[in-house]
Amino acid sequence: MITIIMFLGAIAFFAAIMFSPSNRTRWLLGMISGLIFVGSTLMITANFHEHWGMKQVTTTKTQKIYSTSSQMQLALYQPVGTSGKDNVYIYQTKPRQKKPQHTQANEFTTNRLVWTDSDQATLTVKETRWRFKNDFYKVLFAGSKMDGNLVSRTNTFRYPKTFVKISVKQAQALKKQAQALKSPAAQAQLKTQAAAYVTAKIQVAKQQNPDLTEAHPTGTTGISSTDDQKNDGCQIKAVIA
Repeated sequence: MITIIMFLGAIAFFAAIMFSPSNRTRWLLGMISGLIFVGSTLMITANFHEHWGMKQVTTTKTQKIYSTSSQMQLALYQPVGTSGKDNVYIYQTKPRQKKPQHTQANEFTTNRLVWTDSDQATLTVKETRWRFKNDFYKVLFAGSKMDGNLVSRTNTFRYPKTFVKISVKQAQALKKQAQALKSPAAQAQLKTQAAAYVTAKIQVAKQQNPDLTEAHPTGTTGISSTDDQKNDGCQIKAVIA
């Protein structure tokens, strides 16, 4: 609206100067139209630079969030810059979500992490924006695109202590390691290491008890190597599992 008034003021000023029948009329209409043009220009400038006719409104919203991994509780982030203050955090608002969400990376946004004893992770978003004081200013500056301009945003993540803070790069490396452990070669290596561990335990037991033999029955002074193998084998299976 104010832009239209400014435009009409400029046209009226030009018409008053060029087409007024007398000097008195020219000066009178020129002064009025000139004041309208200058006044509207000053109001637009004041609204743009000083947010004249506006006020700051703060809103707070809290929602549940979930880890982007279905297997691990992760507080996932993507580093931005080198200071560590502008990290972008990645999360989900539903347990199963095709495309995760992330925080904004700009000069108005600040992210905070708080570790809690709660079982549920939450995100609290506190925003401060410019809003028009009343409908008069809203109509006057309609189309100015000043309404809703962001002043500041604070994202507070409250994660249970069971979550692990990890970067996207670290998460990708961890995923590759987990996939590598499932390969046949890795499984064969684990079995070889398990067999070597059992053999070493048996040798240590024989050194501590020279009377111990593979055929020695279970007694009060010794244990059989067969039982030792079983026990150690169970331990290895538990570790592998």
